[in-house]
Amino acid sequence: MDVYTRLLRPIFFALDPEEAHDAVLAMLETGSHWPGLIRLTAGKAVPANPRTVAGITFPNPVGLAAGMDKNALALPAWEALGFGFAEIGTVTALPQPGNPKPRLFRYPHQQALINRFGFNNEGCEAVAARLEGLHASGRWPHIPVGINIGKSKVTPAEEAHNDYLLSYKRFHGLGDYVVINVSSPNTPGLRDLQSTEALGKIIRTLRDWEGSSKRPLFVKVAPDLAEEDLIAVAELAWREKLAGIIATNTTLDHSSIPAGQDQTGGLSGVPVRAHSLASLRTIRSHTNLPVIACGGIGDAESAKERLDAGADLLQIYTSFIYQGPGVLRRLASAV
Repeated sequence: MDVYTRLLRPIFFALDPEEAHDAVLAMLETGSHWPGLIRLTAGKAVPANPRTVAGITFPNPVGLAAGMDKNALALPAWEALGFGFAEIGTVTALPQPGNPKPRLFRYPHQQALINRFGFNNEGCEAVAARLEGLHASGRWPHIPVGINIGKSKVTPAEEAHNDYLLSYKRFHGLGDYVVINVSSPNTPGLRDLQSTEALGKIIRTLRDWEGSSKRPLFVKVAPDLAEEDLIAVAELAWREKLAGIIATNTTLDHSSIPAGQDQTGGLSGVPVRAHSLASLRTIRSHTNLPVIACGGIGDAESAKERLDAGADLLQIYTSFIYQGPGVLRRLASAV
């Protein structure tokens, strides 16, 4: 067992889950000014295993999923810890507090989390200004940075395309790729935007504004979509020439959680593994676009199964909370 699981995790897990999350981010935000110290305390370096996906070179295929660093507070720290790329967000056009607390719940026996944050973030203006400051300071990380954008809660569904466009415009020239998040279960009606009509309108609105200078654009899908709907999204992504698909977000299937302990929200971690793998296989069988696998990846076996199923890259969140930086070395060594 490493320092994290022996010493740090018991301290963090003694706190309320969201308080622990905020404490870790605050530590990493401070540590971002001394990345060498983070590298020293993180242990052995993650082995290099570069690969190019969607025209972007990734130093290793294991990245940080959206949700951990919503406001881009600690980008240099994620590189120092050994992540091959980091995805910030989800960021919305308007700042919003998210859902009432408590809204994050641990299930150690299942190695899982349930969250119902509801896209709590500072909004695209504040986050973009922070990214610009990081660039200006010369502290921008040497790993690819993704920007995950979602719909503001107050924006009606019929205006979703314009809401996404506000964020897309503000992040122009920042980051290496952008993700359209239409799959969080914690914003009312958001998953309805996974329909080909609604999603197609969002994609075309962003592309029409950008013209010929197209940034790599991904879409993130839910593991709960019916097979025919996943196929429809995969085919739409191909027609619209997206950079790829992220499979998947959290699940609403809570059958692995004892009824007396269940909470409303999206379930992540080990219980989503089978759902995410099945979604990946469906998507891969209907498109050659790059796919970033996310959901239930926490050991060599789960990492290898995604790559064998056709994933190009991997993202983690919950396994990092339970295992700390050591999980990066284990996953990167396995792939």
